Formats: sequence, C-alpha cells, structure tokens
Amino acid sequence: MVTPTFSVEVITVPVSDVDRALRFYVDQVGFTVDVDYSPNDAFRVVQFTPPGSCCSIQIGTGVTDAPPAGSLRNVYLVVTDLEAVRSCLLERGVDVAEIRHKTPIGAWDGSFAPGLDPSREDYASFANFSDPDGNSWVLQERGYRSA
Repeated sequence: MVTPTFSVEVITVPVSDVDRALRFYVDQVGFTVDVDYSPNDAFRVVQFTPPGSCCSIQIGTGVTDAPPAGSLRNVYLVVTDLEAVRSCLLERGVDVAEIRHKTPIGAWDGSFAPGLDPSREDYASFANFSDPDGNSWVLQERGYRSA
C-alpha cells in the first residue's frame, strides 16, 4: 500500500475587511503578496506568503463562510530568532505579547515562565499576536544558534 503524502499549502483566514487585513499582513507583518484577484464584486481572493514559508495565507470575499471574529486560533509561525522577529513586528506596529517559555523544559506540564528559554531549546519559546479581526498567531522559536 502506498502511503500518501500531504502538503499544507494554503490556510484561509476569515477577515471582515480585506483591504485592512491586506495592509496588516503585508505592511506590518511582512508577508509577500502572491495573488490579488477579483473578477467581480462578490469574489476577491488575496493570497500572500510569509517569508521562507511553503504555506500561503488566503483572505478575501467569498472564499470562506467562517466568521471573521477571531475564528482562526493559534496558527504557528516558526522563526529562528524569536527576540529579533518580535522586535521587528513591534517596530512595525504589531502588538506582540511578551515572550514566554515552557517550564520545566524537561518535563513540561503546560506551565510557562517569562522570557526566552535560557538554553534556547527548539520549540520552547513563544510569543502571540492577533490580526485586526482577532485571528491569533503564535511565534515559536526553532533553530536558534548563538554566535
């Protein structure tokens, strides 16, 4: 039996105002626009991609029936330097929560402590932000290497 392979390539994010969301994700978060297509007033699809990602984000009119009031929850954006990414987003006007890390790291029970994981272990440090509609994202550090 052949094992199928799967690739997540697009996540649809419900938004109430396409242009406002587009400005947020492109101008503030730094995603790159791939497509902005609107053949009529009832349909518009905008697709953009986070730098370095193989998975794109889609917003628009007529692309989902999900409510735009924060119905997308905790999609992870994995970064190599959480502190630098958080600083960059804050400078661009994104309200990013304080960094937190898992504790105890070796036997994690769901608890967190403030700041970066002291050992900068993969998948141990996080920070959250939301878009203007309340859709939430989690920044997670993986692959950090100190100089």
